[in-house]
Amino acid sequence: MKISSEELKQMDNRYRATFINSLPGYKCLQLVGTLNENGHSNLGLFNSIFHLGASPALLGMVFRPQSEDHDTLSNIKRNGFYTLNNVLPSFYKQAHHTSARFPSGVSEFVECGLTEFFLPDFEAPFVAESSVKIALELKEIMPVNLNNTTIVIGEVKHILLTPNLVGTDGYVDHQAAQTVTVAGLDSYFEAIALGRLTYAKTDVVPINLS
Repeated sequence: MKISSEELKQMDNRYRATFINSLPGYKCLQLVGTLNENGHSNLGLFNSIFHLGASPALLGMVFRPQSEDHDTLSNIKRNGFYTLNNVLPSFYKQAHHTSARFPSGVSEFVECGLTEFFLPDFEAPFVAESSVKIALELKEIMPVNLNNTTIVIGEVKHILLTPNLVGTDGYVDHQAAQTVTVAGLDSYFEAIALGRLTYAKTDVVPINLS
């Protein structure tokens, strides 16, 4: 099967969106917590999070062109703080529900049955049910003129983990964390580890780490 860029343009808009969103395969899935100017919590589901660097610890995320009833980006711009929270099998349906177009100012925490959690002196809510929680401070906003999307870069300020998720070498075990992944916009999966391999070298065949 071969599909050209011209054939992509001829596809129905909804079909093309589903096709292209699912084409790259499994993606990182996070609930993004923010506060609006009135102190009301907001929670949005994103599958566009990516690692940007470890020193300093930077994570990026991509925002699609804005619509009036999606407040996450405007909240981040306003106060400069936000959280990333992993999704577990026990609440993936509630997480999916947060992507509904709730009116501005309505808390997805309340509407979708998730629990707010705050750290002192950090102006963004965490999802209490998540096993991996990351607090970030906004560092840079990069408009992408090609398609009117926006890249947001944040520096990690706090990390909250349930016990025994970090190995002696610093590896975070997302299978133990029960982190859910996603393909496309609506298909959720539990991760099953195939194995961790030794550092790749040209003259050594990788083997499984014990």
